[in-house]
Amino acid sequence: MAFQIKRVYEPAKSSDGIRVLVDRLWPRGVKKTTAHLDYWMKDVAPSPRLRLWFGHRPERFAEFGKRYKKELSGNPELAELSKLGRSALVTLLYGARDPQVNHALVLQSVLRKSGTAKRKRKATAARIL
Repeated sequence: MAFQIKRVYEPAKSSDGIRVLVDRLWPRGVKKTTAHLDYWMKDVAPSPRLRLWFGHRPERFAEFGKRYKKELSGNPELAELSKLGRSALVTLLYGARDPQVNHALVLQSVLRKSGTAKRKRKATAARIL
């Protein structure tokens, strides 16, 4: 599974693969006609309550990550997003200013871990057979 993250304000490139906006709110100043999106998965973004609590404060990022991961567990949109990444590069687009403190980083880590876990289960099943 290949997932990368990128600010939605950066120009689209053919090397982006499948472009997925993972923000609940549409980013300011971005026209829908020029965003070059393949998907907008609002429901994979943090809940409004969690987003407001976090407020992009670096000192809250660790706790935010824990809470957001809890929200993602069992989210059907996460499974759908994971499916997209099975056969192609997926670029997770976000609107936050800080590339080191945003929900897309947490989402990317969850997707990468879920892909690794699935590959390990398949390898174990293949060895058993």
